[in-house]
Amino acid sequence: MAQLLVRDLEPEVVAALKDQAARHGRSVEAEHRAILRQVLFPTKSLMQHLREMPPGLDDADFEHPVEDQAQAAEREAALLAALKE
Repeated sequence: MAQLLVRDLEPEVVAALKDQAARHGRSVEAEHRAILRQVLFPTKSLMQHLREMPPGLDDADFEHPVEDQAQAAEREAALLAALKE
């Protein structure tokens, strides 16, 4: 993996990074990596997804057909296999 050296940081930035790392139970380096990932590759919160939903939907739009236990087991196995890939 690549390394990154950040120079000339203000002491208060370093102190805040150390404090945040301690609160999260991580090393300063791990906290720095987490912050970079969070900023560079943001994920949407549930609230953001809900706000983006088109208006006028009701419960029927989210109903799934009733499936028997065998169908449910097959679907679950397929999902687990896809996650392992």
